[in-house]
Amino acid sequence: MTFEELKALDDAYIMHTYGRFPVDIDHGEGATLYSLSGRKYIDFTSGIGVNSLGYGNEKWMAAITAQIGKLGHISNLFYTQPGPLLARELCTRSGLSKVFFGNSGAEANEAMIKVARKYSFDKYGKGRSTVITLNHSFHGRTITTLTATGQDSYHNYFFPFNEAFRYADPTLESVQAQGGEDVCGVMLELIQGEGGVRPLDPKEVQAIADLCREKDWLLLVDEVQTGIGRTGTLFAFQQFGIQPDVVSFAKGIAGGLPLGGILTNEKCSTVLTPGTHGSTFGANPVSTAAGMAVLETLDQTFLDGVKEKGAYLRAGIEAIGSPYLGQVVGMGLMLGIDITGGRTNKEVASLLMDHGLLCLTAGDRLRLLPPLVITKDEMDQGLAILKQTLMD
Repeated sequence: MTFEELKALDDAYIMHTYGRFPVDIDHGEGATLYSLSGRKYIDFTSGIGVNSLGYGNEKWMAAITAQIGKLGHISNLFYTQPGPLLARELCTRSGLSKVFFGNSGAEANEAMIKVARKYSFDKYGKGRSTVITLNHSFHGRTITTLTATGQDSYHNYFFPFNEAFRYADPTLESVQAQGGEDVCGVMLELIQGEGGVRPLDPKEVQAIADLCREKDWLLLVDEVQTGIGRTGTLFAFQQFGIQPDVVSFAKGIAGGLPLGGILTNEKCSTVLTPGTHGSTFGANPVSTAAGMAVLETLDQTFLDGVKEKGAYLRAGIEAIGSPYLGQVVGMGLMLGIDITGGRTNKEVASLLMDHGLLCLTAGDRLRLLPPLVITKDEMDQGLAILKQTLMD
């Protein structure tokens, strides 16, 4: 099949909900991708932070192959091995107590909101259901998680939106100003991904966490994009000096298969009971087996390497000296670059793709989320394309 044939097929039968680039991807190895025609691309996107182990990872493929030959799916009314094994690993390494598995980031954030509202209902009764989220946040595309998203551009078309969300800036003062007797939780991304790769101030985060403890509001941390090694620790909250009540995760957990979920502390571990929540495909044996392969790979040495790779990539970008590249922000292998010199981030991303480097955009910034297994050679190739493209 040619690219033109593929594009025609896609145009004919796929709903046009994505602004696709004129690039097709057929296969990959490590952090390098190839089109149907054999065109090579260095990947600084990892499927928007999903392909944590890159492409063609042997350990990941072996785990999937072994499990799919035994059991592809069974109802959550029965016990299976991969889910509890993965849950134990997540709890042990996060310091949290229990896991609920779903399929996606939006589903995970829905579950987190439900925990906050039911915890408050069980303890205080009706009327304490408002969740404070942050301006520039993004929490998903369901009606509830769109409402939770603190960006006006998403609050259109799908009226009526759900009630009981208010929005604050990422400061103690602003969160306090949105507080009240109706609040049950505060929901944060520690680095706002879709909002423009915006790291929060750890001191403000710690102050907000203290406020939540004082008010018995649940501290809800959305780690859909920042979690599973992306910032150089298993979860970003482990670098912010806090211990959340509930944490959501997805994207990188299964290395490319659909899986997400939440982790709760002991206080919230029994909030969701039979009949109050569920997911047909949650804890799918194949996806959770893939998740175990991911976590077994992400040992301390590997995570330290993510921090080192992030520092190397940041230094390489800063050394280019292009008039179009400004400040570099972020943590680990989640980086944002200010675009200057009269060009937009989308223009720059398109130019880079033309030269063989896949990048993302977020807010006004260029966003880099390469596979965590990216090599120094692949980073150097990407940096060379960045320099060649933006110094011409």
